[in-house]
Amino acid sequence: MSKKEHIVIVGAGLCGTLLGVRLAQRGYQVSLYERRPDLRIVEQDAGRSINLALSHRGLMALATAGLDKEVHDLCIPMRGRMIHAPGGAKWLSPYSGRTDEYINSISRPGLNALLLEKADSYDNLTVFFEQRCVAVDLEKAEAQFVDAEGKKHVVQGDLLIGTDGAGSVVRRTMMSRSTDLLFNFSQSFLRNGYKELSIPASESGDFRIESNALHIWPHGKFMMIALPNLDRSFTVTMFHPFDGPAGFNTLNTPEKVEGFFETYYPDVLPHLPDLKTEYFENPSSALGTIKCYPWEAYKKTLLMGDAAHAIVPFYGQGMNAAFEDVRIFDELIDAHDGNWEVILPAFSDLRPKDTNAIADLAVDNFYEMQDKVDDPDFIQKRKLEMKLEQQFPEYYSKYSLVTFKPELSYHEAMVKGRRQDEFLLNLVNENAADDLDLKAVLEKVKDL
Repeated sequence: MSKKEHIVIVGAGLCGTLLGVRLAQRGYQVSLYERRPDLRIVEQDAGRSINLALSHRGLMALATAGLDKEVHDLCIPMRGRMIHAPGGAKWLSPYSGRTDEYINSISRPGLNALLLEKADSYDNLTVFFEQRCVAVDLEKAEAQFVDAEGKKHVVQGDLLIGTDGAGSVVRRTMMSRSTDLLFNFSQSFLRNGYKELSIPASESGDFRIESNALHIWPHGKFMMIALPNLDRSFTVTMFHPFDGPAGFNTLNTPEKVEGFFETYYPDVLPHLPDLKTEYFENPSSALGTIKCYPWEAYKKTLLMGDAAHAIVPFYGQGMNAAFEDVRIFDELIDAHDGNWEVILPAFSDLRPKDTNAIADLAVDNFYEMQDKVDDPDFIQKRKLEMKLEQQFPEYYSKYSLVTFKPELSYHEAMVKGRRQDEFLLNLVNENAADDLDLKAVLEKVKDL
C-alpha cells in the first residue's frame, strides 16, 4: 500500500491525536478533525477534566511514538491510595510492593496539548478545529463537517477512523446500519455521578495534603478522591448518587453542602475554600460504560478509544486502554504490511475481549473503592500482596497485572487476578497475613 493514502480521523482528543501522530510518522497523509476549539488557545469547560492516571500501558503506547520521555515532565507519581477512613484514621495503601511501580497523575488538557504540539510538527498531518461531524458515509470513508461559521463540507479518505468519544457520531452511524453490520451495542450507567472540586495550593505555594498519593474518602455508597496537579493543587472528584441523602439533587443548598462535608469529609473541608462556589457552578455528570461490536465497517471505517469502549474511571485505565488501541493497531500495520482490508477486521476481532475486561474491572473497582478499602479482610489481603511482591518479583497482584504488566492482555490479567483475589481473600479470612508462609502461598498461587 502507498504511504500517500489519506486517513481521516474524527476526534482530536488523546486517542485521536496520538493515532494521528503515529500514522504521520509512518508517512500517511492524515487529516484530524475536532469539534471543539484548540484547547491551547481556548480553555476547556470547568469541572469536567477528571485527572488521568497514566500507567505502564499508556507509557508503552506513547513510546511507540517516541513521546514517553517528554510526557514525564507532566507527571506526578502516585505510589498508592491514601485512605481517609470515616472517624479520622489515615494510611497509605501502596499500589505495588515493588518500589519502581507507581501510577502518574496527569492533566488531560496538558497531555492533549503536548500531543497537539507534536502533531503540528508533521507536514503530512493537519488538525482542523471547530469542525462538528454531522454525517458519515461508512462505505466511502467520508465524513461531513460543519465549521464554526455554519458552513458544511465533505471530506473523503482512503480510511476513516472515529475517535470521537462516548457520543461518537461514527459509532451512531454504524448503529443505524445495525442489520447490515450485525452491530451490537450496550450502554449502562452507574447510579452514581461525579462532580469536580479543587484544593488550591497553600498560601506558601505548597501541597496542602500528601502529593504522591491518590486520596480516597470512602463512605460505602459514596466517596471522594483527589489527585495532585503540577501547580500543587488537587483535583477533587465527588462520586455520589444523584438522589438519596448523599445525592447531588438532595445537597441543593450551601447550608446542606457545608453540613454534609462537616459530617463526612471534615478533614478536607478546611482545604476547600471555594467549596460552595464550585459545587454549584460545576456540573454533576453521569458515569457509564459503552461496549459494541464490530468496530469496523466495510473495511473502510473503524472505531477506536472511547468511541468503541467508554469505561468508568475507577481503574485509571480509560486513557491507557485507548492508547493501547493505538499501539495494537500500529503493530497490526506492521504485521499485515499496511493492508487495511486485513488490519481493520483483525483489530476489531482482537481488541473487544480486552476492553470488555477492563470495563468490567473498572466497575468492580468502583465498588471496591467505595466499600472495601477500609474493610479488615481487604486490608489484610493488600498487606499479603505487598509482602509477596516485595519478596518475590515474579508475583503480581490483580491490580499490578492490570496496571504494571502491559505485555499481558487485560483479559488475561482479569482472569488471573480474579483467581488470585478469591484465593487470597479466603486465606486472610482464616489467617492473619503475618502468620502465613509466603513461599507456600506463592506456590499455591502458581498452581491456580
